[in-house]
Amino acid sequence: MLPSSHPRLGFCMTHHSFIYPDRRSLLIKAAVTSASVIIPQSLVAAELVPTPGQTEGPFYPTEFPPDMDNDLVRVTGQQAAQALGQVVHVSGRVLDTRGQPKPGSMVEIWQCDANGIYRHPRASGQGRIDHAFQGYGRTQVDEQGRYWFRTIRPVPYPGRTPHIHFAVHVPGQGRLVTQMYIEGEPLNARDDVLNRIRDPQARRSVIVPLASAQVPEPGALQGRFDIVVAA
Repeated sequence: MLPSSHPRLGFCMTHHSFIYPDRRSLLIKAAVTSASVIIPQSLVAAELVPTPGQTEGPFYPTEFPPDMDNDLVRVTGQQAAQALGQVVHVSGRVLDTRGQPKPGSMVEIWQCDANGIYRHPRASGQGRIDHAFQGYGRTQVDEQGRYWFRTIRPVPYPGRTPHIHFAVHVPGQGRLVTQMYIEGEPLNARDDVLNRIRDPQARRSVIVPLASAQVPEPGALQGRFDIVVAA
């Protein structure tokens, strides 16, 4: 609350004399006083919707590849070859529900290649796998909670709409597993895993629009996927 001598309240104490405020000043003072006790709901910042947890699926790596950085399009030792598929830059932040970054978090992704095949011994079609696609990557967020991956636009395979698996390790809080989907994909409406998310706002939070990216890579797509972890 503002002190009684504040000029905005329209009164002050001078040599024990009191200058009475007019009616408008009294109303302002009453508003300031009440605001210090009761904060209108409209002024309270809304909390972010936590990113819904989803199944890890059957194809989380049984062993990690020698190259597991945040560029899945180029595999170390195969610099002459680039993964099949359209390049996508996926970036975002790891935040709490108040919008504060979670530094120290580690983000993992894994997905099938452009032929719909995972780097996993139980995934069918291993003879057709794209060996130029890393399939799995991880990165540490910066002090602002930011992460970035260079990968390919996910493709559908039998039973699933295009998606990218994410896992976030937050120090002191454990691990959140979720999936990122692509806005406008016709199969989204029929995907059982996506539609298990009953809350419409939570479901929208994992569906990401992809746009053409002239920067940093001509011909690539880019999308932003912020991941919100509950405290």
